[in-house]
Amino acid sequence: MILATDLDGTFLGGNPDNRSRLYQLIAAHPEITLVFVTGRGLEVVMPLLDDPTIPQPDFVICDVGATVVEGTDLRPVEPIQSSIDALWPGEHVVRDRIGDIPGIHRQTVPQQRRCSYFCDADAVTSDLVARVESLGCDLLFSADKYLDVLPRGINKGSTLTRLVDLLEVPHDEVLVAGDTLNDLSMFEAGFFGVAVGESEHGLIQATRDRSKVLHAKYTGCGGILEALSHFGFLGPGAVDAEVAAMAKPGRSELVMVYHRLPYEESWEDGELVRRRPTSPNGIMPTLMSFFKGGQRGAWVAWAIHDPENGRPFETHTVVDRKAYPGLVAARVALTKNDVDVFYKRFSKEAFWPTLHTFWERAEFREDDWEVYLKVNRLFAERTAAEAAEGALVWLHDYNLWMVPGFLRELRPDLRIAFFHHTYFPSADVFNVLPWRREIIGSLMQCDYIGFHIPRQVENFLDAAQGVAPVKVLKRQASAPRFRTYGCAVGVEDYATEIEVHHRRIGLGAHPVGLDVGRIEKILAEKATHERMARLREELAGKRMVLSVERLDYTKGTLQKLEAFERLLDNHPEFHGKVTLVTVCVPAAREMTIYRDLQSQIEQAVGRINGRFSTVGWTPLQFFFRPLPFDEVVSYYAMADVMWITPLRDGLNLVAKEYVATQGLTQGHGVLVLSEFAGVAAELHGTLLTNPHDPSDMEEKIYLGLTIGGTAADPRGPIREQFGIVCHNTVQHWGEAFIEAVDGMTREAAEAAPTGALSAVD
Repeated sequence: MILATDLDGTFLGGNPDNRSRLYQLIAAHPEITLVFVTGRGLEVVMPLLDDPTIPQPDFVICDVGATVVEGTDLRPVEPIQSSIDALWPGEHVVRDRIGDIPGIHRQTVPQQRRCSYFCDADAVTSDLVARVESLGCDLLFSADKYLDVLPRGINKGSTLTRLVDLLEVPHDEVLVAGDTLNDLSMFEAGFFGVAVGESEHGLIQATRDRSKVLHAKYTGCGGILEALSHFGFLGPGAVDAEVAAMAKPGRSELVMVYHRLPYEESWEDGELVRRRPTSPNGIMPTLMSFFKGGQRGAWVAWAIHDPENGRPFETHTVVDRKAYPGLVAARVALTKNDVDVFYKRFSKEAFWPTLHTFWERAEFREDDWEVYLKVNRLFAERTAAEAAEGALVWLHDYNLWMVPGFLRELRPDLRIAFFHHTYFPSADVFNVLPWRREIIGSLMQCDYIGFHIPRQVENFLDAAQGVAPVKVLKRQASAPRFRTYGCAVGVEDYATEIEVHHRRIGLGAHPVGLDVGRIEKILAEKATHERMARLREELAGKRMVLSVERLDYTKGTLQKLEAFERLLDNHPEFHGKVTLVTVCVPAAREMTIYRDLQSQIEQAVGRINGRFSTVGWTPLQFFFRPLPFDEVVSYYAMADVMWITPLRDGLNLVAKEYVATQGLTQGHGVLVLSEFAGVAAELHGTLLTNPHDPSDMEEKIYLGLTIGGTAADPRGPIREQFGIVCHNTVQHWGEAFIEAVDGMTREAAEAAPTGALSAVD
């Protein structure tokens, strides 16, 4: 038989164990003629031929069919190659003919008998098509960004067909494998074919009605093995053992599935450098702490893979061999376009505004949803491959909403827990999402779902009850830990266990805590004391109001600036005596949705300072850049008032950081906090404000600035809040969550009647 396979995403893709299984199978069956069929140029393929871990191909078809050589000595296959050469007008001719067309950019990769470009779909105009046809060439556009100009009638399928006929192999003894529209011509040639798991949507659609094409469940090499078994190549049962082995569980008892890797990586001077994370967020080390003591585990996260650079993608990497000897990072390979669509565009333009009740800002695109599903499926496959029998999988946040559904199908034995880090809105807002049923259906495959506060639990329950018949089995009072009637996000009680389709699911409120020790360590450093002394000198005779947040319309930055302007208008006694210091971390350049907001904020800053500044006093100091965390801690220590006014927020750790710093320094600062922040339900004694009410915003910041000097016990509120922060640390959060998951799954197992429906039912 002939196995003709694409490389990137196909023969070089999939689970590492499945790649090993396929490669060993090929080595054990010399009757397999292996043909690489790729869009890469021959120069880029050549390093693969020297890799001893990759099977040696008998033939290589590259340059999208324009080059065909023998795999051992790279001699052209004649007369096929000569006939292709005769059709090619030459690179310079093509370049001169279409090089002035706007929107297309030449790819800087080795290639022969073709010219390749990057472009968007709108650049493929009738003028471009006409110019290419006038050269006697064909135009191929794939993956919504790759454009190839090829000799007339030449593509992967046509060249492969001529090679198969030259070798005198019957067409029904050929299996082709691919994953993008670039491979479609091979499937149209009439061979047996497999579109491996997570193939490009266009390829799936184009081959949907072809009886000789299998749409595989497994990605990469796993999909090829699946097809070899499905079509009966190599004889009955020859591949069944390998296919059965693919379904075997991994070895990790705990699998953490997070959007970020447990290290930071960057390219420096052509080398990939990995470092410990520098973020002050204590969640990362807390999650990693569960892997101390050598516990075998996996951390599943995405990493960008650029096939054009020719470097093999590392699916598994060591995290910290000394501190976490049993932990590996299991990386999901995503293209830059996948990340841009899945995370930077779709998640931020469709889900983020909806979750934060700004549904009118949301943009819903079906094509983006398809990419989101693809990425979630890839995460589920990677997780399924890593998890041991009955392992605990801990998923994090809305970027991975659809993973539970895919994962339950792949591995019904797993315990699946999900923590929602962002706000979860009420049903009338959530139901705006076109895919709400699919999302709720997926989350219903979890064993336990955690949120920050009871209100978010109840919001989720309301949304779920609009999709499925949900029976509430247990409820719990919110008090005394959480506020009930005292703030906008308070609720009297909340559900802790529900039943859906005979499955019991636990729900819980687990507000994320801080690593207080990290702040304590920073405060003990000499550099911190020096910064605090400088700030004290700069602010002599003035009170500081501090604001720290990201650039986002949910954070209420513009409304806060306008409230501060009204305060200065109505209370001239504060002129020269109060300074608002705002640290606003800008969004990534790709997130264009924040540009208008940034412009409005900059105008407000200029207007306020222009109106009120005097010699020696600037009322508003605005930092439109991130500050190092140790520097922010110095500001926390010196701030008389911390002003946090998100219009809607899942929790808000900045409030806890301020409380921790004030508590550790014996400060008596005042926390003025939006009652729409999740942390408002947890931190008793804060001065709550309604950021949607301009008058209330002005009144509460006025109280914050004046209450400290008149209260009988100015440290009373901050002392109470400090006690809460110190008790409910991030370590406590993680341990309490795991304990709740273990308790819920244990109860569900004990309550399950004999013959009860399984998770997949």
